[in-house]
Amino acid sequence: MIGPKMKQSSDWKDGFLFLGNQLTLDFLNTRLGRNGEPVELLSDFSALLRWFQAADLLASGKAASLHQQWGESARARRAVQAMRELREKLRKEIIAWESGGTAHHSAIDELNGLMADHPMRTRLKASGSGSATELYFELRQPEDLFAPLAHSAAKLFAKVDRKRVRKCDECLGYFHDTSKKRTRRWCSMQLCGNRQKVAAYSARQRLRSGRITKRP
Repeated sequence: MIGPKMKQSSDWKDGFLFLGNQLTLDFLNTRLGRNGEPVELLSDFSALLRWFQAADLLASGKAASLHQQWGESARARRAVQAMRELREKLRKEIIAWESGGTAHHSAIDELNGLMADHPMRTRLKASGSGSATELYFELRQPEDLFAPLAHSAAKLFAKVDRKRVRKCDECLGYFHDTSKKRTRRWCSMQLCGNRQKVAAYSARQRLRSGRITKRP
């Protein structure tokens, strides 16, 4: 279970886990847990806005304005539920995809539909002595928050090596392994890596103790 001590880890921002190295995987990690007990972190529209802010997709002032505008509406509640449903669909797709399959046509169609209805846009901005382009999305309705989620999921399936997308050995967390050796097996050292190392050490100690006990 997720507790107060876990939230002190450097992998957490405002109660959310960011260690997937891909926005889509960080989105999957808004539902976490251990021992078959998942914990829902997107409990309501306020939590969703906090995640968008923690993910650097919304400025704090904009998040506060959206909460005041939509926070208590039925439409916002429906949007949160729809995003949780999208998250779980993506989880199933990613499980199949990283195991060697391909994204189903239904998932591709849904992502294409979301990107058409809630597109990411490009604009030019000043950058130092020159100019640069940046992606952004317009917010006219709660559902427009789908824009960066659908866009990032499409990029994940199209550009990321699926062999480097993995589920943590200890919990429900997903991550994109960017290590040179491709040997990352847990979401983070602070959360699950230490648990795995402690378990391995304990197993070695038990084995060693058993050998000593059996000596004549």
